[in-house]
Amino acid sequence: MGVRHAREYADILKELTEAVGEVEGSYTFFEMEEEEWAALGDDDRHEVMEALADDVFFGLGEQPVIEVGKGSITYHPKHHVIEVSHGDNVTRMIRLT
Repeated sequence: MGVRHAREYADILKELTEAVGEVEGSYTFFEMEEEEWAALGDDDRHEVMEALADDVFFGLGEQPVIEVGKGSITYHPKHHVIEVSHGDNVTRMIRLT
């Protein structure tokens, strides 16, 4: 199926990378320990979050909700958005059009 989008993928990926980077414990998606995450430099952390955002984006095409760390990422095809949440609080909305 896939996530339908009209915006440039690079722009969506940039926003999604920032959003998943703000999710507490997001690095655990890759089964990283807190010590491993803490040992990474800023550039490496950004690369990990960008890879996570990319994986999540394409994963949302198969399942509409993906748990990431202590949050969740939800694809709402009718509204053309990806929602990043922590508990019941929406922390970011990423437009796809």
